[in-house]
Parts: sequence; structure tokens; C-alpha cells
Amino acid sequence: MDNHSAEPHHDHGGSLKSYTIGFILSIVLTIIPLVLVMNHMLNATATLVIILLIAILQFAVQMIFFMHIREEQKPRYNLMALILGLVILVTIVSGSVWIMTYNTVAH
Repeated sequence: MDNHSAEPHHDHGGSLKSYTIGFILSIVLTIIPLVLVMNHMLNATATLVIILLIAILQFAVQMIFFMHIREEQKPRYNLMALILGLVILVTIVSGSVWIMTYNTVAH
């Protein structure tokens, strides 16, 4: 008896529908900030906030539709590595901004 036929086959590649949805969402999430900036529709602070929010959404779309982060089997090493990388990135960026803002020696 062949044991391989009893186990379900999990394809880790995306379908054409998944890639198409991800591509369309990526295009829309790229066009929105472009239109806001090119047409000066909002003030600078509101534009910056919207660009940052759309960048986070764009990151989520890339992870879900193209990197298949939700289809990963247990244990989720790639997800844990991604979270660790984000924690390190946020720590470095926020620490750098804090040092540049409150460095009294440079003034």
C-alpha cells in the first residue's frame, strides 16, 4: 500500500486568482498615494499618515498574496523570523529617531 496517496497534497504555490487579486490590490494601493500627492488633495500631515497606513496595507498584501505567509505549515519559522525582523527594524528606527531628536551634544 502506498502511504503517499493517503496523505493530502499541499501545494504551496498561489493560484492565478490569488496572484491576480494581489496584483490588483498592489496597483490600487500604489495609485492612491500617488493621486493624493500629485493633486495636493490633503495637507502634509494627513497625506503622510495615509501614505504610512497604505504602506502597511501594501506590506500585508505582499505577505498574504505573494509570500503565502498564511499558508505556512506549523511550526511557523518564517512568520517568527519576519516578526523578529520587524521588531529589530522598529527598534533601530525608533532608537535612531530618539537619539537624533534628544542629542544635546550635537546642538
